[in-house]
Amino acid sequence: MPDVGDVVTASLTVAPYDSSTAATLAVTAPDGTVTTPVTGTADGGQTWTAPLTYTAAGVWRLSWTVTGTGASVANELVSVAPAPSVLEEGRVYATTTDLANYLRAAPPTGAARLLLRASELLDSDFLKAAVYDVDDAGMPTDALVVAAFRTAVCAQVEFWGETGEETDISGPTQGVTIGSVNLQYGTGTDRPGPDYYAPKVARALRSLPGDVFRMQVSGGC
Repeated sequence: MPDVGDVVTASLTVAPYDSSTAATLAVTAPDGTVTTPVTGTADGGQTWTAPLTYTAAGVWRLSWTVTGTGASVANELVSVAPAPSVLEEGRVYATTTDLANYLRAAPPTGAARLLLRASELLDSDFLKAAVYDVDDAGMPTDALVVAAFRTAVCAQVEFWGETGEETDISGPTQGVTIGSVNLQYGTGTDRPGPDYYAPKVARALRSLPGDVFRMQVSGGC
């Protein structure tokens, strides 16, 4: 699958063909814009090529029209992915370098997106009731908290690499305790154990001293 910015050579093979064969290409971008790149042949009309740059993510349509011998119309849909990114917009608690050092191995190519998702998970499921010093961007300022958050999101990405990335919690979670707060999900006495959060996430947060990080509950901390 090509990415945004890729420069490719579109190609069409015609059969039968002879000196009367000619081929043109109309390219429809995802926004409906149509362009007609210059086509050419180096083998007398059997193979036709045209240079093409994918400038946007989405589905592109390549429409070849052949006239003369071998007259025909051929359409091809090409799905183009966004350009890979080493950084993602949003509050992210670890870089791909941090992840590589944590894993002691090369990170996956989608590591930037996974680190963003893991950071969002940490914010939404663990830090809503947390108290710690932050800067104007909402990032932690204490070195111990920075290191714990970095470990937590790297651990979550590692966990997804072992168990598969899920879009939702596949089962209730039970028994996550951070300070005076005990997080439990689901009901009944036969709740399954954690199967979505990396165990090391809660462990990293529990390791923080109370003077730099604490969970706030109703009526006190």
